[in-house]
Amino acid sequence: MDQIKIGKFIAERRKKANLTQMQLAEKLNITDRAISKWENGKAMPDSSIMLDLCNVLSISVNDLLSGEVVTMENYNKELENKLIEMVKEKEQADKRLLSLEIFVGIVVSVILFAMVLVASFVQMENWLRIVLIVIGFIPFAIGIAYAIRIEQTAGYYECAKCGHRYVPTYKSVLMAPHINRTRHMRCPKCHEKSWQKKVISKK
Repeated sequence: MDQIKIGKFIAERRKKANLTQMQLAEKLNITDRAISKWENGKAMPDSSIMLDLCNVLSISVNDLLSGEVVTMENYNKELENKLIEMVKEKEQADKRLLSLEIFVGIVVSVILFAMVLVASFVQMENWLRIVLIVIGFIPFAIGIAYAIRIEQTAGYYECAKCGHRYVPTYKSVLMAPHINRTRHMRCPKCHEKSWQKKVISKK
């Protein structure tokens, strides 16, 4: 979404309604600073007040997100463009999440390795060695569980049998044998087991 365009549109509609930033803010029970941020393209209206804002400005939510009054001729095209934009934004977010998964895995593995190394080669009491290993294992276990959650929710798995792309349950991802991000799971569509690759897009 073009926040600059949307901000200019909000300012235009506010002026058309003969409202100052302060008056619009009072109608929405927010500060005029928030209105200023919208109109300068520095922020977007919160979803909780978006409908109220549209009612005050006599526009639709689609108009607001488009940054212009959408005519019926352009409605379907605008809707299609927004859906495409939302898909692209999700794909980019999923890519960032999968990069985070790698980072988390590396960090907790280094912590565990460092603790085991210290416990193995530094002279200390046996109970202290155990404590160090446990201290290293706790963030490792939490981090790996979090990394698996990221892998489960970011993107999709593609069935090698029928090509169906879907988001599996956390349990099925956790329990599935895997090679990197390719996991041996049962497809919910064809019900066949196969080595399924992680993909970003739905199609």
